[in-house]
Amino acid sequence: MVINLSLAAAVGIAATIAHLAIASAVTVHVLLNKRDVGAAISWMGIAWLSPFVGGLLYITLGINRVKRRAKRLRRERSHLFVVDDTAPNAPGSGPLTPLEYAIGRLTGLPTAHGNTAEMLASGDEAYPRMLAAIDAAEKTVGLCSYIFRADTIGQAFIDALLRARQRGVQVRVLIDGVGGGYFLSGAYFNLRRAGVPVARFLHSYLPWRTPFLNLRNHRKVLVVDGRIGFIGGLNIGDENVTAGKPAHPVHDTHFRLEGPVVEQLTEVFADDWLFQTAERLADDSWFPDLVETGSVAARVVTSGPDEDLEQIEFVALHAIACARHSIRVVTPYFLPPDALTTALGQAAMRGIKVDIVVPEHSNHRFVDWARRVPMRSLVGAGVNVWFVPPPFDHSKLMTIDNAWSLIGSANWDTRSFRLNFELTVEVQDPGFALRIGQAARAGRLLALAELEGDSLPVRLRNGAARLLQPYL
Repeated sequence: MVINLSLAAAVGIAATIAHLAIASAVTVHVLLNKRDVGAAISWMGIAWLSPFVGGLLYITLGINRVKRRAKRLRRERSHLFVVDDTAPNAPGSGPLTPLEYAIGRLTGLPTAHGNTAEMLASGDEAYPRMLAAIDAAEKTVGLCSYIFRADTIGQAFIDALLRARQRGVQVRVLIDGVGGGYFLSGAYFNLRRAGVPVARFLHSYLPWRTPFLNLRNHRKVLVVDGRIGFIGGLNIGDENVTAGKPAHPVHDTHFRLEGPVVEQLTEVFADDWLFQTAERLADDSWFPDLVETGSVAARVVTSGPDEDLEQIEFVALHAIACARHSIRVVTPYFLPPDALTTALGQAAMRGIKVDIVVPEHSNHRFVDWARRVPMRSLVGAGVNVWFVPPPFDHSKLMTIDNAWSLIGSANWDTRSFRLNFELTVEVQDPGFALRIGQAARAGRLLALAELEGDSLPVRLRNGAARLLQPYL
């Protein structure tokens, strides 16, 4: 009995020492690496109050290993860009010059002039153009998609990519390891069996190699011959073709770009392919000399848990600060970081017309519950929140003063701004911004009385859902 008690005491002391060591290590790492005070306090509390489990959770979800890996793989970039460092108050500068200057400092990329930008409504308009571009490819095709289904439209893309490969075109396909199907990715396996070079972003069936479940490649980009690019919110799946009358139709907005900005799009794809496969795509087949094709000025803005952390969020904050007349945000999910919510409310309070357009019901119920919390303060500050009826609108758009636009893959939520790898393009063109505004679907205006009429159980539910904001 004495021996058993002594053994139990020894085990208890060892466990206590181990817990103190693990919790102390987590605390040191949090204090050195976590900028967000709330997140830092939460992680330290979990580590100290949940012996061993808290440390395991932090090692799995709290440490950004992607950042270290990205920096290691990207020491040699395919191309280097030099930003135009013209002062924002130089003679002849316009109202958007400070915004252009700030985004240049953030991204390190210059504004690319002389582009064309065409808006495409859902898969009905976008898919035929994308498939035609792949069929016309002569040298290279790079495709990255968060969701790539092996359904009717997905098979059409698989067949087109295979035809390009058989013509001798360099084809590379990158599918997210979770969004594209974690356990069964039909498109990935079909492409692989056909001999098309394809990779799954941050995917592994091995438990000790899957600390990245929360960090997804949400980008949607197609670059053909380094000259034509497609970007936006459109995944690859039958639900995006309304003419096919799917059970759960999705309305989306995609864009076709041509001109010098496509080099920046190709650079993003090449970086992601390098990140996942360690293969560099750097020859002239991927990066040809480009000529001006139109009058639109554009620039790529990326974001991800690597060197681009929070970059799109900062661009949105700068755009809100520079707006003089109007701000319009179209997003399927609205649960942004507090800084953006505050900036939108302050813009409305200084007399700027602020419109937030969201689906009346998204495909994520918890997000719909949680979004009512920030919407209450925004509507109270004078922001117009519009609920769009079905079909579900998956578009991601922002315009300010009918002169500047931000298009791409990023939702207005913490996941897109701080966890996912995202791709957007800023477009400086009044005509383009006007077309985006005119294409917006009509909805009903959310009244403050409706929000204030929520019952106590509903408000408690919404508040509890908002606690999951970093993971929704």
